[in-house]
Amino acid sequence: MPNENLSDKLIATESNAAPTRRKMLGNLAVAGALLGLNATGSAAATTKKTPEVPAPTPPPAPEALFSMARLRDYKCRRSSSWDRTGGNADFMPVEPGATATLLDVKGPGVITHIWFTINSPDPMHLKNLVLRAWWDGETSPSIEAPIGDFYGLGLGEYFVYQSALLVVAPMKALNAYFQMPFDTAAKITLTNEGKVRTNNLYYAIDYTAVQTLPAGLGRFHAQYRQAAPCKKSANGDKNLNGQDNYIFLEATGRGHFVGVTQAVEQNADGWFGEGDDMFFIDGDTQPTINGTGTEDYYNGAWDFYGSAFANMRQGAPYIVDPERTGGRYCLYRWHTESFITFDKSIKATIEHGHANDRADNFYSVAYWYQTEPHAEFPALPPSEVRVPKVVMSS
Repeated sequence: MPNENLSDKLIATESNAAPTRRKMLGNLAVAGALLGLNATGSAAATTKKTPEVPAPTPPPAPEALFSMARLRDYKCRRSSSWDRTGGNADFMPVEPGATATLLDVKGPGVITHIWFTINSPDPMHLKNLVLRAWWDGETSPSIEAPIGDFYGLGLGEYFVYQSALLVVAPMKALNAYFQMPFDTAAKITLTNEGKVRTNNLYYAIDYTAVQTLPAGLGRFHAQYRQAAPCKKSANGDKNLNGQDNYIFLEATGRGHFVGVTQAVEQNADGWFGEGDDMFFIDGDTQPTINGTGTEDYYNGAWDFYGSAFANMRQGAPYIVDPERTGGRYCLYRWHTESFITFDKSIKATIEHGHANDRADNFYSVAYWYQTEPHAEFPALPPSEVRVPKVVMSS
């Protein structure tokens, strides 16, 4: 019995001691964790958690997907020749010497489209009707050109063509798509400088009214010039400084040259277009930009091969009797891929023949944007002088 009692005591003692040992081992584990030791007392390996790399942000959808659907804040307006009585006489007559006011509105706004169609017994009404426009109360017009020349019909005859900025559609429909911003006011007129009544002038001028214009907008300009005939140069077969060149435009201020329409009437046989385009920018006395030939400037080649063409940025849509006396051309070039910029001034010119060795008739309209005020335009030639006529050289 004594042995059994001793055994029972030993078992009871071990049983009572077990919790104490487990507690001690637990305390050691906690201490080891605090000291960076594992259960055997060695240094615990430090494990750095790799930061999660965020998923790449997908690129935004191209704006082109939404440009048509994006809501606009402007208000569309139109000034037109609609019949104020509610009838169908949607035109106005323009008597010789009279001026019709087509638009006279307050700003701010942007003209986006100008359309005309004209019925007149005057065979030269495209040269005799003069389009003018003023922005923001200025006294000198920013647009002044015979209406035909403004639309690229510089010889007074209609033909159909399509370009990015000017379109002549069937039948005798004139369309211009230049953006013409104005801040306080815009006024557009048409004057009949001929001797024949214009029976039916139809027009529509589309514009938007906006709350404010953004900073940095130039004002639209269009200027007519002619040399009928051009003056032959006496300086030989070299021309490095543009002396005696035909001038499309001379302007002062800051802006950019958009392009030009040009009409040519030959006064002698042969190819008229060996002349180079030359641009003098910000006072340069030598050409800042120098071309290689007239047809090259209008993005054609090899005398146009006598073939008419019309593209979005360039064209020769009207060619009659090429390289003959009396031959006629209408040409255009838009620099919409990269406007020709200027900070102080620009002089845009082209030779008439190589080194200005020809005396053909040139008629042109230059189109550009610039800060105001603009330089005064050259005096518009009288209507009878604007009518194309072959000048035989002596």
